[in-house]
Amino acid sequence: MSDPTQTELEAAAFRRLLAHLDERKDVQNIDMMNLAGFCRNCLSRWYAEEAAARGLEMDKETAREIVYGMPYAEWKAKYQTEASADQAAKFEASKPDH
Repeated sequence: MSDPTQTELEAAAFRRLLAHLDERKDVQNIDMMNLAGFCRNCLSRWYAEEAAARGLEMDKETAREIVYGMPYAEWKAKYQTEASADQAAKFEASKPDH
């Protein structure tokens, strides 16, 4: 497989991941962190870091808007729920120093 084809496939898979996450707004970031070790915020941070590695300026909010499909504050107000005590405890226990 050629490098351009691989890049196209990876980009298409990433777009599908973003679309899937957009369809699953019920899945909270803390659940993703507890189960998979990453969340939407991680994806947006990675996106901004990759832009920076290529000499492109991208702030955190711009990267989050790409991943969330809207400004982060708007997504948070509409879809984010308060973490339960169990979710918070699992998250704390998963940190490297535990």
